[in-house]
Amino acid sequence: MKYRNIITIAFVFFSLVSCSQDETYIGGSISGGNSEITSVFPVPPAQWMGANDPYYSAGYTGDIMPFFDNGKFHIYFLHDAQNKPAGKGFHDIHEYQSTDLAHFTYEGQTIPYGTTLEPDFAIGTGSVVKVGNLYYFYYTGHNETPAFVQSNARESVLCAASSDLKNWTKVPSFKITAPAGYYNYDFRDPHVFYNDELKKYSMLVSTQTEPGRKAVLLHFTSADPASGKWDVQAPIYTTTPEDNYLMMECADIFKMGSNWYLIFSENWSGNKGTHYRISSSITGPWTKPENDRIDGEYFYAGKTASDGNKRYVFGWNARKTPENDLGNKDWAGNMVIHELTQNSDGTLGTQSPKSVKDLFSKKSATAEVDAISANATANNGTYSLSGETEKAMVTFKSFGKKVKIKAEVTLAKASGTTGFVFHTNDKGSYYKVVLDIANSKISGYNSASQEVTRLPFAFQTNVKYDVEIITEGSVVVVCINGKAALTNRIYGRDKNKWGLIAEGQTSTISNLQITQPE
Repeated sequence: MKYRNIITIAFVFFSLVSCSQDETYIGGSISGGNSEITSVFPVPPAQWMGANDPYYSAGYTGDIMPFFDNGKFHIYFLHDAQNKPAGKGFHDIHEYQSTDLAHFTYEGQTIPYGTTLEPDFAIGTGSVVKVGNLYYFYYTGHNETPAFVQSNARESVLCAASSDLKNWTKVPSFKITAPAGYYNYDFRDPHVFYNDELKKYSMLVSTQTEPGRKAVLLHFTSADPASGKWDVQAPIYTTTPEDNYLMMECADIFKMGSNWYLIFSENWSGNKGTHYRISSSITGPWTKPENDRIDGEYFYAGKTASDGNKRYVFGWNARKTPENDLGNKDWAGNMVIHELTQNSDGTLGTQSPKSVKDLFSKKSATAEVDAISANATANNGTYSLSGETEKAMVTFKSFGKKVKIKAEVTLAKASGTTGFVFHTNDKGSYYKVVLDIANSKISGYNSASQEVTRLPFAFQTNVKYDVEIITEGSVVVVCINGKAALTNRIYGRDKNKWGLIAEGQTSTISNLQITQPE
């Protein structure tokens, strides 16, 4: 369905509301029939949608379901509305489109949620596959209203079909629920692809064994999805006793070089985030790399798509409730995309897409020092921080909403930390992202010094590490050597000063470069 803008007094009112929220979230501006997103970390722009049952689209980007076709990324996502009307469903599927992953248009709603009597009163994650001249969108139906679950499974796999990726028609006769031995309360996130090894289509579904409640990725196959017939197979992956995951959500599987990679997300253990496994065969066995993480806890539900040349992982940067530095992590936020790279040992690396880097390389700026501690020195873009006995800091004035920071960081000691601070208010509180050599990790700490996100990384002394930070609004993505990305949510970052820090560490930060878009 194609939506038209409805110009009303209410629209003007909500547009003003959106402007105030844009201080926190980077939304899009309305231009022509579709909305051109002005952000590289999008949330849905504020506008009225629909005709018969219009509603306001302001909200957040939830689980992302990317699909590449004919030179364009169709980036479907679960829409998390700021205001959910009473009695209505939620998490309908909306779409962004992009050709370069640095510029986006917002295409509005593609698959609406159902009624309280239907299995998709709420919608969960899914995937798109092309079969012949048709596209099939397999997605999760979720309905836990008491009247419905008395005689139905809470979650099921549903399907919609399209000939053009724009107009989707739900297939009411299609519904898969958990087979015997699996838990129909948690049965979601279908990922469908053509399986070259089996010469059939495969579907992975996140569920649990019943009894036992062990997380599995259940495997179904179909010779012809048009028939609607899918046969259950053994799980393609089961959680290990060591991990003991409750659920492995939003699974994805792909081949890069000679290796297969299985991706899933987990949100209940002490190691929350998007994980991956490696195998030489699509059927396993799957091995867990020493660092099995793709980004940290504030990047979730990563799923991938390839343009035939490079592969990218799409996730969301969690917002906080309340929306301040010390708020609790909440569901959905801004979309963040990383390019996936393959290391020589078969493990995966992450970095910002080249198009995004290029976007932030058009206008150079000078870092204007705000303050410098007695144990730090500055010399033509090189900063020496002697924080071995007392914290060393250099702070700079704010650059506003959009900026890329590049630097080379060298650690002199095998203990302590060094990195970057981002002030969350004008009273001196700051969030810091630091390189922790002793504990082999990159960590983000809020202004109460609580570690909120982390990613393993083995640092060495007297080695230069290339650090690249791309920030927009409250989204801050820190990349190390083009191999590891840690996404952070830092409220107040764009309005206040930022800087460098060393604690228990002596470090040199050289070749500091600041660039902004034109």
